[in-house]
Amino acid sequence: MPAKTAKDIMTTKVVTVKPSTSISDAARLLVSKKISGVPVVDEKDKTKVVGILTEADLLAAPAGAKTVGDVMKKRVVSVCPDTTVEEIANLLVKKKIKRVPVIDAGKLVGIVSRIDVLRAKYGG
Repeated sequence: MPAKTAKDIMTTKVVTVKPSTSISDAARLLVSKKISGVPVVDEKDKTKVVGILTEADLLAAPAGAKTVGDVMKKRVVSVCPDTTVEEIANLLVKKKIKRVPVIDAGKLVGIVSRIDVLRAKYGG
């Protein structure tokens, strides 16, 4: 049996925000969806990832920050659909991150979180 890959375990209905989204709207979105982070997509091309926003970014937001673009991380660690679950697990641990966008030909096609990797490795 071939190794499971990102495309086998990723969530394809990805919740995203834009750089212009207000910090309060982004925070409400994370709370309402019960998620801890989201990819930030280009204002016009909703498949192009330009950053990542996490709970920690919102908690650490400086007083003058108003939008997601003010606090998001611009360096995004991502994987391709054929990246193995083992490689993703190693990446999450090494980079101390909780999720990775799955990008195919420059377009956002899914997201894999730590819980997805745990399910793939151990069932549940």
